[in-house]
Amino acid sequence: MSETYSTRTVAVDGIDVVELHDAGRSLEARIAPSLGNLAYEISAGGRNILWCPDGGPARLKQDRTFCAIPFLAPWANRIDSEAYWANGRRYLLNPALGNVRRDRIGQPIHGLLNYSPLWKVAAAEADDRSAFVTSRLEFWRHPDLMAQFPFAHNIAMTHRLAEGALEVETAIENLSADPLPVALGYHPYFQLHDAPRDQWHVHLAARQHVVLDERLIPTGARQPVRYADPQPLAGIEFDDVFTDLVRDSDGRARFWFEGHRQRITVSYGPKYTVAVVYAPSGRDYLCFEPMAAVTNAFNLAHAGAYTELQSVPPGGTWRESFWIQPAGF
Repeated sequence: MSETYSTRTVAVDGIDVVELHDAGRSLEARIAPSLGNLAYEISAGGRNILWCPDGGPARLKQDRTFCAIPFLAPWANRIDSEAYWANGRRYLLNPALGNVRRDRIGQPIHGLLNYSPLWKVAAAEADDRSAFVTSRLEFWRHPDLMAQFPFAHNIAMTHRLAEGALEVETAIENLSADPLPVALGYHPYFQLHDAPRDQWHVHLAARQHVVLDERLIPTGARQPVRYADPQPLAGIEFDDVFTDLVRDSDGRARFWFEGHRQRITVSYGPKYTVAVVYAPSGRDYLCFEPMAAVTNAFNLAHAGAYTELQSVPPGGTWRESFWIQPAGF
């Protein structure tokens, strides 16, 4: 057993929680598989860097608050109608099933799996290099999911604590006979503790700013990023989509924001080609959201306005990670 890394499963308010520990760096992560496989706490030096209301898993189960690190699948962000296109076919959503989330104007948003109880832990271990938990969701087994997105697949998500960062790896195994379009993402909510929101500074690792209409749907146009580097957050807010990410030699694009000493860096693997940044005024959080595609990607791709939509061939697996690294806590 490692003296640095450890993994354990505990019951919190009657809900199983997997804890990952890095004793050498005073870093911990807590994941609730039955609540959408939600990582609801990353503790750095005793402070939670994820924004989430107090009350723990019991309150999350009751209120289903959108916080911490929600997983957005089989699509992230908005779809501009009650239907979407894939492989040249138009698929209708069924509102009567009650499993489609809506935005403030009624557009389908963020997929089908928020707070899903269908995740099952496949492994939870630790060694000299890391502590990790892998959970699986067999999407193909559930008719109410397949009715909305009829592409048979399995999802495996691994949370791994190693080298001062939490890695979140997602693997999509396509079991269907057709290519599976990939437009998933995550919506992490982060907070700093050493400075108020209007004293934070933001680094955007992107060259292109996606132009959105009044419904927050991409128009197809893009503009050069014109923010300062780093950009003071005082007096501005973000609900923006960025692409053409700036990558380091290891292929990762690193977004960060900082207060006086504290900094949170989110690194995107190569298949996360889009970054949504969300920082509303008057709220003490900022979201760096790793996305596999732009908003409304299925329909934009069919219309010829988006050429970068990824897909998984029959029998294939799509796999990618992002990393969260706190410093100065």
